[in-house]
Amino acid sequence: MEQPERPGQSTPDAGRPGGVLVVGDPPQRPHWRRRISMTLDVIRANPTGRIALKIFIAIAGALVVTIGIALIPLPGPGWLLVIAGLGIWAVEFHWARRLLGFTRRHVHGWTRWVTRQSLLVRILLGAVGLVFVGTVVWLSLKYSLGIDVVAAAMHYLATH
Repeated sequence: MEQPERPGQSTPDAGRPGGVLVVGDPPQRPHWRRRISMTLDVIRANPTGRIALKIFIAIAGALVVTIGIALIPLPGPGWLLVIAGLGIWAVEFHWARRLLGFTRRHVHGWTRWVTRQSLLVRILLGAVGLVFVGTVVWLSLKYSLGIDVVAAAMHYLATH
């Protein structure tokens, strides 16, 4: 009579001659993640700590997302900061966890699609991205700081 497999029980592996497959035990999280998780559980155990943690996470996430949104038009880590802010919110808020999962799936899908394309298509996508970022930077400088970089460059080229 066969016994059902239990977590941690060794079973013969049909794929390898004489091999053994250990079933069950999932890989452990890194020590620092377990430590953070335990600390958050201790804070959440107290009703006042739970409310204070939600407020702290909400403010910290909002600050990071706001800075990220402000940096989106500029070349740099704007979107990365927005996603990091979502990650901070995801510690406490279910909606942020779902939105972060949605974002991750679509970024990974886009990345896989781009890597399957030919070199010419990837160069074209990069060029379109650079033109977009350049246009956003130019318009941001022109309308927020009053600096028209294109006019200044044209003037420089005409006089030199």
